[in-house]
Amino acid sequence: MRIHLVAVGTRMPSWVVEGYQEYAKRLPRGCSLQLTEIPVCKRHKSLTPAQARRQEGQAILAALPKDCTVVALDVRGSSWGTEALAGQLRDWMASGRDVALLVGGPDGLSPSCLDRADQRWSLSALTYPHSLVRIILAEQLYRAWTLTTGHPYHRS
Repeated sequence: MRIHLVAVGTRMPSWVVEGYQEYAKRLPRGCSLQLTEIPVCKRHKSLTPAQARRQEGQAILAALPKDCTVVALDVRGSSWGTEALAGQLRDWMASGRDVALLVGGPDGLSPSCLDRADQRWSLSALTYPHSLVRIILAEQLYRAWTLTTGHPYHRS
């Protein structure tokens, strides 16, 4: 199984790239994490936030692998603790399908992305910078994987 992190935003600072890569490389081949970056829609006076979301949403949906489970990162989604995320990861792995995690741009995810999602996941009620979300996701997925395999990384 591959986990596809489909995120709006390119040209991240080096600390973001390094942080993300540190945890992504720790995941085994059978549960790899692959980043697909979607360019942020160019904002201008005549472009509304809804139009920007729609354009970015079309690009996100076009980047999805066929027949994957789609999980939208959404503040109104389910909040999973580490053990619950490990259970989700086990379920995703058992399904035999790839998983795509969707991270929207500055204006969030489009309604079409939210409608396409099989699940909605809220990392927190707090708002995080989108660059930091990449690192948090990679680390939490690695932590969940270690929990499923009995690796001592996670301590409850």
